[in-house]
Amino acid sequence: MFILILGAPGSGKGTQGKILSERLGLPKITTGDLIRTAMKDGTPLGLEFKKYYDEGKLVPDSIILGMIKEELARPEANGGAILDGFPRTAAQAELVDRTLAGRGHRLNYILLLDVTEDELVRRMRARSQVEGRPDDTPEAIANRLQIYQRDTAPLIAHYTQRGIVHRVPGSGTVDQISGEIKRIIGR
Repeated sequence: MFILILGAPGSGKGTQGKILSERLGLPKITTGDLIRTAMKDGTPLGLEFKKYYDEGKLVPDSIILGMIKEELARPEANGGAILDGFPRTAAQAELVDRTLAGRGHRLNYILLLDVTEDELVRRMRARSQVEGRPDDTPEAIANRLQIYQRDTAPLIAHYTQRGIVHRVPGSGTVDQISGEIKRIIGR
């Protein structure tokens, strides 16, 4: 089972993806985690990521696409995976569809976490204070939300046509949101 968790920055994708991954026993492929690990380890790719990340900009497709294709090719992803933070653009969505189809799979569920913009900003500001993430400054937050609306939100229409988009209220407790996702997926 391949599941994409879609939502604006700060909507809870990481939290819900982790819960879902553990519950279903599927790997969680998170571009943000992969990027942060590469930056922390100081790899050449990590240094390149850092330029974009510090400015709150999206890393270019050319860099992300290869990294995700590698993750999907790993043996533990043969039976499924939870995708968090990818795809974010139409080009990335096409790659995911082609990559999965080449292995005889497809995205089964798109979980869209709906959260108001005010709540997103509040969450990211709180996260910044706790985690000290450089991409959670007020300027970077505004930029990331603008990029999401421009590049990612149109994917909702793309996937809605396939009948696999499920809107999940992203406000409430972590357990309430997780319970709604469990109800949608059936496990």
